[in-house]
Amino acid sequence: MDEERLIHDWLVRTLRSRLSREYKDIKDNLGERKNEFKGYYPDLILGNHGMVLAVVEVETEHSINKEKALQWKAISETGTKLILMLPKKVVKNMTELLWEASIADRVSIGTYDIVISMP
Repeated sequence: MDEERLIHDWLVRTLRSRLSREYKDIKDNLGERKNEFKGYYPDLILGNHGMVLAVVEVETEHSINKEKALQWKAISETGTKLILMLPKKVVKNMTELLWEASIADRVSIGTYDIVISMP
């Protein structure tokens, strides 16, 4: 398993735990595609009382590309809130990609930054 997969999976698990206070029904697609949302398999599907309120896609620096942007566009067109979790250092370039895909106004962006400080 490569570093980016480890970071991705750790972040999905961490988000699932943190978001469990706000959303009572959280499904993930770690390891295998088992939880479908309108033909897609996002990293997290967030819901309450049987309704899907948002979906989350966790991306790493190397997983972001134009094909992914097309997938995000399709998910955002379902009418459900799409949240992208991105590395903090790619947000500037990411905004341009979202504008090119015509979804900058329909996507919420969260960021993460892994910092290790040694004495």
